Amino acid sequence: MNNSIPIACDHAGFSMKEFLKEALNEKGMLAKDFGTYSEESVDYPDFAKAVCMQVINNEADFGVLICGTGNGMAMTANKFSSIRAALCWSPEIAGMARKHNDANILVLPARFMTFEAALECMLAFINTDFEGGRHSARIEKMKKVTED
Repeated sequence: MNNSIPIACDHAGFSMKEFLKEALNEKGMLAKDFGTYSEESVDYPDFAKAVCMQVINNEADFGVLICGTGNGMAMTANKFSSIRAALCWSPEIAGMARKHNDANILVLPARFMTFEAALECMLAFINTDFEGGRHSARIEKMKKVTED
Protein backbone atom coordinates (compact mmCIF):
# COMPACT_ATOMS: atom_id res chain seq x y z
CA MET A 1 0.00 0.00 0.00
CA ASN A 2 1.19 3.47 -0.90
CA ASN A 3 1.72 5.48 2.29
CA SER A 4 0.66 8.74 0.64
CA ILE A 5 -3.02 9.70 0.59
CA PRO A 6 -4.09 12.61 -1.61
CA ILE A 7 -6.87 14.69 -0.08
CA ALA A 8 -8.76 17.71 -1.34
CA CYS A 9 -11.89 19.69 -0.62
CA ASP A 10 -13.92 22.70 -1.55
CA HIS A 11 -14.56 25.60 0.82
CA ALA A 12 -17.29 23.69 2.72
CA GLY A 13 -14.90 20.84 3.48
CA PHE A 14 -11.84 22.89 4.41
CA SER A 15 -12.04 22.44 8.21
CA MET A 16 -12.75 18.72 7.90
CA LYS A 17 -9.83 18.28 5.49
CA GLU A 18 -7.47 19.99 7.93
CA PHE A 19 -8.67 17.71 10.74
CA LEU A 20 -8.26 14.57 8.62
CA LYS A 21 -4.80 15.57 7.40
CA GLU A 22 -3.61 15.91 10.97
CA ALA A 23 -5.18 12.56 11.91
CA LEU A 24 -3.49 10.82 8.97
CA ASN A 25 -0.13 12.32 9.82
CA GLU A 26 -0.52 11.24 13.47
CA LYS A 27 -1.08 7.68 12.23
CA GLY A 28 2.14 7.76 10.21
CA MET A 29 0.50 8.28 6.82
CA LEU A 30 1.37 11.19 4.57
CA ALA A 31 -1.61 13.34 3.62
CA LYS A 32 -0.85 15.07 0.30
CA ASP A 33 -2.95 18.23 0.31
CA PHE A 34 -4.36 19.27 -3.07
CA GLY A 35 -6.41 22.17 -1.72
CA THR A 36 -8.39 24.20 -1.22
CA TYR A 37 -6.45 26.11 1.38
CA SER A 38 -9.15 28.32 2.91
CA GLU A 39 -12.91 28.71 3.28
CA GLU A 40 -13.04 31.09 0.30
CA SER A 41 -15.50 29.87 -2.33
CA VAL A 42 -13.95 27.65 -5.02
CA ASP A 43 -15.06 25.23 -7.75
CA TYR A 44 -14.86 21.64 -6.50
CA PRO A 45 -14.17 20.02 -9.92
CA ASP A 46 -10.67 21.51 -9.96
CA PHE A 47 -9.79 19.81 -6.69
CA ALA A 48 -11.51 16.52 -7.50
CA LYS A 49 -9.47 16.22 -10.68
CA ALA A 50 -6.17 16.75 -8.85
CA VAL A 51 -6.82 13.85 -6.46
CA CYS A 52 -8.22 11.58 -9.17
CA MET A 53 -5.12 12.11 -11.29
CA GLN A 54 -2.97 10.89 -8.40
CA VAL A 55 -4.89 7.61 -8.38
CA ILE A 56 -5.06 7.32 -12.18
CA ASN A 57 -1.28 7.87 -12.45
CA ASN A 58 -0.63 5.24 -9.74
CA GLU A 59 0.87 7.82 -7.42
CA ALA A 60 -1.66 6.79 -4.77
CA ASP A 61 -3.82 3.74 -4.09
CA PHE A 62 -6.83 5.88 -3.23
CA GLY A 63 -7.80 9.42 -2.29
CA VAL A 64 -10.20 11.46 -0.20
CA LEU A 65 -12.50 14.23 -1.43
CA ILE A 66 -14.70 16.45 0.74
CA CYS A 67 -17.41 18.95 -0.08
CA GLY A 68 -20.65 20.13 1.52
CA THR A 69 -22.90 17.24 0.48
CA GLY A 70 -20.26 15.08 -1.18
CA ASN A 71 -22.37 14.88 -4.32
CA GLY A 72 -20.43 17.37 -6.44
CA MET A 73 -17.09 15.74 -5.69
CA ALA A 74 -18.49 12.23 -6.28
CA MET A 75 -20.12 13.19 -9.57
CA THR A 76 -16.94 14.84 -10.79
CA ALA A 77 -14.65 12.02 -9.70
CA ASN A 78 -16.84 9.37 -11.32
CA LYS A 79 -16.43 11.06 -14.72
CA PHE A 80 -12.98 9.42 -14.86
CA SER A 81 -13.30 5.89 -16.21
CA SER A 82 -10.89 4.27 -13.76
CA ILE A 83 -12.24 6.05 -10.69
CA ARG A 84 -14.81 4.50 -8.43
CA ALA A 85 -15.75 7.26 -5.99
CA ALA A 86 -18.03 6.35 -3.09
CA LEU A 87 -20.00 8.88 -1.08
CA CYS A 88 -19.87 7.56 2.48
CA TRP A 89 -21.27 8.73 5.80
CA SER A 90 -20.67 5.69 8.01
CA PRO A 91 -17.69 3.40 8.52
CA GLU A 92 -19.80 0.42 7.49
CA ILE A 93 -20.61 1.99 4.11
CA ALA A 94 -16.99 3.07 3.63
CA GLY A 95 -15.74 -0.45 4.36
CA MET A 96 -18.27 -2.04 2.03
CA ALA A 97 -17.39 0.43 -0.73
CA ARG A 98 -13.83 -0.91 -0.62
CA LYS A 99 -14.72 -4.54 0.07
CA HIS A 100 -17.41 -5.01 -2.60
CA ASN A 101 -16.92 -2.12 -5.04
CA ASP A 102 -13.14 -1.66 -4.96
CA ALA A 103 -13.76 2.07 -4.48
CA ASN A 104 -10.60 4.12 -4.87
CA ILE A 105 -11.93 7.54 -3.85
CA LEU A 106 -13.69 8.21 -0.56
CA VAL A 107 -16.08 11.16 -0.69
CA LEU A 108 -17.30 12.74 2.54
CA PRO A 109 -20.23 15.16 3.06
CA ALA A 110 -18.75 17.77 5.40
CA ARG A 111 -22.04 19.49 6.22
CA PHE A 112 -23.72 16.25 7.26
CA MET A 113 -21.25 14.47 9.52
CA THR A 114 -18.95 15.14 12.43
CA PHE A 115 -15.18 15.22 12.10
CA GLU A 116 -14.99 12.09 14.25
CA ALA A 117 -17.43 10.23 11.99
CA ALA A 118 -15.42 11.33 8.95
CA LEU A 119 -12.25 9.97 10.55
CA GLU A 120 -13.96 6.63 11.27
CA CYS A 121 -15.09 6.46 7.63
CA MET A 122 -11.64 7.28 6.34
CA LEU A 123 -9.95 4.68 8.54
CA ALA A 124 -12.48 2.02 7.54
CA PHE A 125 -11.92 2.90 3.88
CA ILE A 126 -8.12 2.79 3.95
CA ASN A 127 -7.95 -0.31 6.16
CA THR A 128 -10.34 -2.46 4.10
CA ASP A 129 -9.18 -4.52 1.13
CA PHE A 130 -11.20 -5.40 -1.94
CA GLU A 131 -12.70 -8.85 -1.45
CA GLY A 132 -12.49 -9.85 -5.11
CA GLY A 133 -14.26 -13.07 -5.96
CA ARG A 134 -17.79 -12.57 -7.28
CA HIS A 135 -17.31 -8.81 -7.00
CA SER A 136 -14.48 -8.77 -9.55
CA ALA A 137 -16.81 -9.59 -12.45
CA ARG A 138 -19.08 -6.73 -11.41
CA ILE A 139 -16.18 -4.30 -11.34
CA GLU A 140 -15.19 -5.45 -14.84
CA LYS A 141 -18.77 -4.87 -16.05
CA MET A 142 -18.74 -1.43 -14.45
CA LYS A 143 -15.63 -0.53 -16.45
CA LYS A 144 -17.43 -1.38 -19.69
CA VAL A 145 -20.65 0.57 -19.09
CA THR A 146 -21.39 3.02 -21.89
CA GLU A 147 -24.38 4.92 -23.19
CA ASP A 148 -24.49 2.82 -26.39
